[in-house]
Amino acid sequence: MNRRHCAAAAITLVCALGLLTVPVQAMAAPTPDSSPSPSASVSAPAVPSPAAPSSEKDLEKIREQIETLYRQAGAATDAYNLAEEQTKKQSGEIVKLAKAIVDGQARIAELKDRAGAQAREQYRNGGLPPGAQLVLSDDPQLFLDGVNKVRTSQQASKTVLAELTRTQEDLETYTQDASSNWHKLETNRVKQAKAKKKINAQIAAAEKLESRLAKEEQARLRQLEQDAANRAQSAWLATRPTPNIAVSGATTAAGKAAVAFATAQIGKPYVWGATGPGSYDCSGLTSKAWAAAGRPIPRTSQEQWRLLPRIDIQDMRPGDLIIYHADASHVGMYVGDGAIVHSPRPGRHVTLAGAGSMKILGVVRPDR
Repeated sequence: MNRRHCAAAAITLVCALGLLTVPVQAMAAPTPDSSPSPSASVSAPAVPSPAAPSSEKDLEKIREQIETLYRQAGAATDAYNLAEEQTKKQSGEIVKLAKAIVDGQARIAELKDRAGAQAREQYRNGGLPPGAQLVLSDDPQLFLDGVNKVRTSQQASKTVLAELTRTQEDLETYTQDASSNWHKLETNRVKQAKAKKKINAQIAAAEKLESRLAKEEQARLRQLEQDAANRAQSAWLATRPTPNIAVSGATTAAGKAAVAFATAQIGKPYVWGATGPGSYDCSGLTSKAWAAAGRPIPRTSQEQWRLLPRIDIQDMRPGDLIIYHADASHVGMYVGDGAIVHSPRPGRHVTLAGAGSMKILGVVRPDR
């Protein structure tokens, strides 16, 4: 690779870095699933007018549809958050590679100057190779001194050429890596846009369903939500050895700090993609709480489930994270006595809830 080609590559990458300062408007698409789009899979029922209140059966159907929409939005949000982390990482890699390219170009220029200086020195000696100059010398001492100088000069020349070759190869690798990372970054941007569109569509569909209800019906809908959660919690507790969940093992100082942080956020609104301080999504709350406790953990509930140590639900203690649903799309922090603190969904706030109020996938322990 000649200097002009390397310079062009570096300039292109450095200019491209300016785009990294633009806030990402959307994030990664969720893992493809077989569920139809909200408009196809969940059609709004014919909601009676406020003058004709909905029956309990109608409201229950609406509740289930809203729950499904928010569940789908939650899965898309988790993918969105994971893509955000990947985008940040790739952006950082591009910055490092661009610096390495610039440094490599400067080193190549320096080595070429040194090689040129050696060539000019030979020219000043009449253009004869050092070995020929020695043969022509009739002074034994000068001959011996010259032998050492020739060896030193030859070694220096070999060193310069070897380093020049190695630096040029490194520069080529840096350029290829930067191009690969840039391609990944742009691919993620496309996925992010799709994820954002899906999240917004699902949330809008759920909000539309609820907004068509009269205030009295909305209050009844909330009560149905609470009743469903209570039934699930009661059923879960019935499967436990004792009515109250016994904490197995002493809670660590880090676990106590994480719980303290999470419970201090109670009352703050759910906002998808948010990590505080004014609002949180579900994994934004848990990841921030454990970061505050000095134990950084993965950003998303799916990555928390995939990467953190898993424990038996019978052994959980305050600070442990309970992962919900088959797709690991929701997470809450166990606080003891069969309860969690979590950020439920759009339109709701960080709150306490029964640990068994949703379908449990498993439990992970960040400080194991």
